[in-house]
Amino acid sequence: MADAYVLINCALGKEEFILQSLREMKGVSNVNGVFGAYDIIVKIQNDELHEMRNLITEQIRKIEFIRSTLVLMIIDEQNDD
Repeated sequence: MADAYVLINCALGKEEFILQSLREMKGVSNVNGVFGAYDIIVKIQNDELHEMRNLITEQIRKIEFIRSTLVLMIIDEQNDD
């Protein structure tokens, strides 16, 4: 299972719209609004790396009002699970 976190900056006042859009996506396991340099953090999981890439590039990054993203891929070999 491949895991990644996506940190999202969004347009002012559009957080709820983006949160709801993310919660409806297959492969998204957790979505939270956060304070700080980013507005939203998303955990995604998928068995196939190419499907995860598609989720990030073709679905998440194309949500209206998302200004930027930063993707953090989990290193399986260093994971405690």
